[in-house]
Amino acid sequence: QLSEDVERVSENPTDEREGEMEVHEDSSSVILPDGELGTTTPSLRFSKTCLKNVFSVILLFIYLLLMAVAVFLVYQTISDFREKLKHPVMSVTYKEVSLYDAPGIAFYPGKARLLSCKHHYYDHIPPLINPGQPGDIECTTQRINYSDPFTNQTMKYALVVQGPRDVKKRELVFLQFHLNETDQDFSAIDYLLFSSFQEFVSSTEKAKFMKDCESSYSSWKFSGGFRTWVKMSLVKTKEEDGSETVEFKQETSVVNYIDQRTKPRSDQLFFVVFEWKDPFIQTVQDIITANPWNMIALLCGIFLALFKAADFAKLSVKWMIKIRRRHLKRSRQVTNHIS
Repeated sequence: QLSEDVERVSENPTDEREGEMEVHEDSSSVILPDGELGTTTPSLRFSKTCLKNVFSVILLFIYLLLMAVAVFLVYQTISDFREKLKHPVMSVTYKEVSLYDAPGIAFYPGKARLLSCKHHYYDHIPPLINPGQPGDIECTTQRINYSDPFTNQTMKYALVVQGPRDVKKRELVFLQFHLNETDQDFSAIDYLLFSSFQEFVSSTEKAKFMKDCESSYSSWKFSGGFRTWVKMSLVKTKEEDGSETVEFKQETSVVNYIDQRTKPRSDQLFFVVFEWKDPFIQTVQDIITANPWNMIALLCGIFLALFKAADFAKLSVKWMIKIRRRHLKRSRQVTNHIS
């Protein structure tokens, strides 16, 4: 048998060599693909991972920038709210009425005397029949003496007259005063407007009421020898503590009175008309434009965006760490496979 095998080998030496060459070729064909896997595929995977990491870092910086903008908006919102609290806006509203509460008109005539007082309507004042002579006094009047609120030493005499009420009928009050003689180069009568004549009538301490009015309201003058037309408007102001103050604004027009009496006189005549300017009561109050509910809603939205951005940034960091660990793990596996 041994001799037969030797003879077979000796007879087919080329076939055996060809078989050996085929084995070597097969082995080389197996080794080459493994070499390619170890050199090309990890580099491609590394480039993709690097791009992903760079993109994640860019996203992280973008969200950090958005968080900084949100923090700035929170600070700016709180600052604006505090500024609006310190500087309220004045609000003016108008309320239309058909009847006013009759105001009180306090005159300080001094030596002058009231000759006549009448209520007229529709802005029509008939001509005077006997100017300078006593006439009808159809107004509700009261006389009062009280001490000066600023000095408390001198006594003041005031004639309080009920003012007009009906604004639709254009009610007005026409008064005539007479001053016999004066030691001054000019003559004038002071007057004071306050909000309610009825409050003055129902007050138990009228002297104190007038002192408070003189301390709170401004006084004006009208001169002798003229017809003074006063158009009033009412302004109510609401204070921060809830109280309400009332003041008058007035437009005054003066017309020269032509004295047609036969004999020249040294006395002075005063004519004054009081009328409401319009049926609107002006209400003034301070309004804080900062709405706390709007600010709370805005802050909630900003904080929600902050938490969302922080959560996304945290997930991005975790994802980057996970990708890095996976890359290191694959690198170790490739190194171990090569070794």
